[in-house]
Amino acid sequence: MNEQIKKLNGANMDIDLATPIDAISWPQDPCPWNEAEQTNEHKCAIKNVSICPYFCGVAYIDTLLCCYPHPNPFQSEGNAAS
Repeated sequence: MNEQIKKLNGANMDIDLATPIDAISWPQDPCPWNEAEQTNEHKCAIKNVSICPYFCGVAYIDTLLCCYPHPNPFQSEGNAAS
């Protein structure tokens, strides 16, 4: 990893990629899991609620890392959404 970029624990954020496009003012790609199941049920990382099993983090700048349809091999069992 780049020595200027640090991994910092403790982020408390909401990321869903399920917000209707007319409700936001920025471009947003749809969640591939939601697309596959034709739903908006799945959320990436919602504070105090869940971490999607396909969520692999966030990269600079505002880019979600997703491994759908393969579960994140580094995610702890306790954080996975059911």
